[in-house]
Amino acid sequence: MSITLKPLLQAHWGAVRAVFEEGIAAGLATFEVAAPDWRGWDAAHRPDCRFVALEDEVVVGWAALSPVSARAAYAGVAEVSVYVAQAHQGRGIGRRLLEALITCSETEGVWTLQAVVFPQNAVSLAVHRRVGFREVGRRERVARLRGVWQDTVLLERRSRLVGSTSLTQNPDAGSGGRIV
Repeated sequence: MSITLKPLLQAHWGAVRAVFEEGIAAGLATFEVAAPDWRGWDAAHRPDCRFVALEDEVVVGWAALSPVSARAAYAGVAEVSVYVAQAHQGRGIGRRLLEALITCSETEGVWTLQAVVFPQNAVSLAVHRRVGFREVGRRERVARLRGVWQDTVLLERRSRLVGSTSLTQNPDAGSGGRIV
């Protein structure tokens, strides 16, 4: 079967939430202990870079960007979220979703993508590295999940198209902060 990526819409939320809940239950993807409702999820994620992976019109994964700060200086920095249903893992879906986020983020003027991954999630770390993320740090015992202290690995990917300090800013680029 082939996988199709489409924009994530409110109509997908029930299936997206189910995939998110699988990730929560596995204990390797997030500090969240319950998936929010649509309004909460929608408010926490950028409206422009959200995707679902569909197989025969069934959601098998999703990805989205969240702003890291409301401060204007960080307008071009976003955190990635990528989730693939357990029954569909190992088929390259996570990589395709990450690649779609990268392309979309650069179109939208994002210069840095960051990911926060549990160190025991070796598959996620490897997929992020394959698409150009690099490890920039490890936060030890940063938070507890189900009563157990957890470390996280901070990864980032700098755009080669947006935000390069070696280039001059284009005043016609608009508010996206695109550097050309």
